[in-house]
Amino acid sequence: MKTDTIAAIATAMASSGIGIVRVSGEDAVSITEKIFHMKGGKKLSEMPSHTIHYGHICDGEEIIDEVMVSLMLAPRTYTREDTVEIDCHGGVYVMRRILETVVKYGARPAEPGEFTKRAFLNGRIDLSQAESVIDVIYAKNEFALKSSIKQLSGSVSCAIRNIRESVLHEIAFIESALDDPEHISLEGYQEKLEAIVRENYGKIQKLLADSDNGKILKEGISTVIVGKPNAGKSSLLNTLIGEDRAIVTNIAGTTRDILEEQMNLNGIILNIIDTAGIRETEDVVEKIGVDKAKKYVKDADLVIYVVDTSTALDENDFEIMKLLQDKTTIILLNKSDLPPVTTAEEVKSHLNKTMILISAKEQTGIEALEKSIQELFFQGKVSLNDEVFITNIRHKAALQEAADSLHLAEQSILDGMPEDFYSIDLMNAYEVLGKIIGESVEDDLVNEIFSKFCMGK
Repeated sequence: MKTDTIAAIATAMASSGIGIVRVSGEDAVSITEKIFHMKGGKKLSEMPSHTIHYGHICDGEEIIDEVMVSLMLAPRTYTREDTVEIDCHGGVYVMRRILETVVKYGARPAEPGEFTKRAFLNGRIDLSQAESVIDVIYAKNEFALKSSIKQLSGSVSCAIRNIRESVLHEIAFIESALDDPEHISLEGYQEKLEAIVRENYGKIQKLLADSDNGKILKEGISTVIVGKPNAGKSSLLNTLIGEDRAIVTNIAGTTRDILEEQMNLNGIILNIIDTAGIRETEDVVEKIGVDKAKKYVKDADLVIYVVDTSTALDENDFEIMKLLQDKTTIILLNKSDLPPVTTAEEVKSHLNKTMILISAKEQTGIEALEKSIQELFFQGKVSLNDEVFITNIRHKAALQEAADSLHLAEQSILDGMPEDFYSIDLMNAYEVLGKIIGESVEDDLVNEIFSKFCMGK
């Protein structure tokens, strides 16, 4: 079936050294040939695949730009279609003029993500690999990038396919035995199937267990700094990000609203929120800030509780400690440069969490804080090794549904139910896992996924 030839600007719409206009489809070469004038009158259609050629893009007699054109013929291309990339000067106007000219001579503007969508529809990549493309583009740190590259190379696909193949083999065996009981016996099969179901259930649970780490690697650790007024929260924020972002004064209650910043901690992204000091107050504006602080604590991956050791613990501290009993928390005993009034033992008697002695003013203890965060979330180090991290919420939901189905299948085996009951739940697990790699997914979902891509990808 003949498909439209599509075109889009594949680089950012900003002035730069180079810009790329990408063309893909059955007529990509013939359309480009109409507007690309090569030296010596040569024709692009006569050139071998995967070669680069110098010339000019012209609209009739008008020369638009001096360019280099990359020619890539199907199937060894990103989309598995004939593809041409026009490397032009990186001006916004010239890129638009070239795109308009390509469209004028027969292409149509690509939809968001349509090049990657064609790679998926043409079988070059599966859906999980396609989704990892956008993760590569938006990766914020080294580990998010490495994880996305692994997924693009098929790490998630391989794990999912192995589970699906195992489940499908058992479905086929059950159906064959039910259709031909004279030649295929199910005697003793329940014990064997139970072991296989448990093994695959365990593999899925491992992927789900690692998904929280995957989310952190991809999006960063949601980190909230709390403490009573004037404990040193804003000074800590300024120290961590390396600039005076928050206002620091000796007046309690200076921070009344939420400040959000992002920092890279040895490859880990911290999404830091500095909150208003938590205390009882009659000030309407400050009270709103305190209520916001409590809400952010509830949703945080990590809470950094700053204690002013130069003053005694009070009711405000005790209220904060109640909020943090079930939260992943690091307690920073701040103002270590001043004579201590509150001790670590006293704080520990109310809240037994990791404690670090720091001075935000003198910028001491920060390295210990960084090490503690790594130990809390990554057992002291951040390394992908051969692990497969699930970073996509859609994938996590499908894995959870598959795990539930396998659990039901195991329960049916333990309850001694007829074999066709096993087959129903196994088939559901097989199908929902197929949604991850795109083997059983609705068109609307595919369109929704690719609509989030940039235009030239």
